[in-house]
Parts: sequence; C-alpha cells; structure tokens
Amino acid sequence: MKQVEQRVRPSMGLLNLNKGDQRYQLTRHLPCEALRPFVKHYWRVTWDLTGLEVYLQHVVPNPCVNLVVERNNTYFFGPSGRKFSYLVSGKGSAFGVKFKPGGFYPFLRVPVSSLYGQPMDVSSILDTTAGALEERLLGQGYDADKISYIDQLLHAHLPTEDTQARLVSDIVQQIEQNREMLRVDDLSSYWNIHKRKLQRLFNQYVGIGPKTVIKLYRLQNAAELMDHGLHCDLVKLSQDLGYHDQSHFIRDFKSIIGNTPEEYLNSKQETGNSEGL
Repeated sequence: MKQVEQRVRPSMGLLNLNKGDQRYQLTRHLPCEALRPFVKHYWRVTWDLTGLEVYLQHVVPNPCVNLVVERNNTYFFGPSGRKFSYLVSGKGSAFGVKFKPGGFYPFLRVPVSSLYGQPMDVSSILDTTAGALEERLLGQGYDADKISYIDQLLHAHLPTEDTQARLVSDIVQQIEQNREMLRVDDLSSYWNIHKRKLQRLFNQYVGIGPKTVIKLYRLQNAAELMDHGLHCDLVKLSQDLGYHDQSHFIRDFKSIIGNTPEEYLNSKQETGNSEGL
C-alpha cells in the first residue's frame, strides 16, 4: 500500500479544522511530567459568537477517554466508534483532559468499555464535584493556573504505572502512525499477540475494539486530506488508504463520518464537540 503523505497541521479528529479556527480558539497544554504516562494533553476551547450564526463542529473521536469540563455537562467520556457533533453558540469555553489510549484504566480499574455511551461523574474518580471543576476551570484566570490546578488534582490520585497500559498505548500509536496496519491480523502478527488477547486488552484498556480503532484512524486521515483539498480522486484515496474495494471504503467512511466520501467532499455545510480534542 502506498503511504499517504500529509504536510498539513494534524486535526486530531476535528473535521473542517480551518473553518473552525475562524470561530473558536483551541489550545493544548502538556501535563506535568509524572502524569505523562497517562495523560496526552489538556485542551481548552473558547468562543464568542455573540451576534453571529451558530456553528456545528464535527469530530471523529480518537480512542481516548476525555474529562470534559463544560457548563452543566462535566463528565468523563469514553471513546466512541463514530463521529459526534457539538453546536457552538453564544459565548463560552470548555476545558478537557485527554488521556492516552489505555491511560485512564489505571485510574478506573474496571474495563474502559463500561464507559461506552455511559458518561461517568467526576466524583467517581476525583475528590471534587462537576460544579467545583466548572467554577475553577471555566472562570476568569490564567491558563497556567488552570493547568497547575488540574495537574495537582490528578496527581493526588496518581496510579502506579501499568505496563499493559503502556503496551496498549504503543499499539494504538502504531495504528495511528503506520498505515500498513490495516487489519487486526496485522497487529496480531506485528506484536506477536493472539487476536483474542488483543480484543481483551482493548476492551479493558481502550474501551473499543482494535478493528474500530484502525477504522477511526484510517477514515480520520481520509477526511483530513479531503478537508485540505489534497485528495479529490476518491478511488485513488481509497487505494492509498489500503482499500481494495471501493464499496468497502464508502461503507466504512459513512459509518464513521456520517456521509459518503462524495457527499463529504461536495458538502458546503460548516460543521463539532469538544470531547475528542
């Protein structure tokens, strides 16, 4: 399979990222050193659409748990297997903690798949409430102070580093970076892990199966290329992404993105949620 070349800013799942940049501001911040085996980054989104039209931002989720701090909607959210959307309107902000794939399990200690479609209250893990987090992280103040606060809050519950979690994180990174990883059999062979064990590991540590993770990254990559106008030949794009059957590519794309590739390419609709940032 030909490697698909990208020379654009990675969207991390945000569809139509350049259009979104015109409507809100997104920043990402590294956690303290002790949390980095578990946390990928913190993110903060602010917007002011006062007097302007609302904006629908679509996101292809990454296989990560996010703590999303948003007015009256603060929870731990598990990974999802398809696109979700968020209506940006008025003036506001949101703050999030994006855990690494497998990085939330050491805090949770039960299969992450239990979060699928079932957001978890923050008090189940942290010594605080949703309301307290919202006041501390969404109010006035410097980003550095907010980062320091969430660092301290998570560090107070710092788990022992889990070697299996690290393995799962490495496997997911391999899926993301190596477009030759097209099937679960490829992962099984590369890592010398039986398919059933891979399924169990992903159920426990990631929350969705390895087949779904592969599909998420492949289709996210396709949408990014189309967003940036780098691929208008959909037959060639499907082949570059490892699809030998065009109908299979169309079916997978629609199952994740919600439109066929042709519909997505031709769509002028402006499209979000902050959960996967």
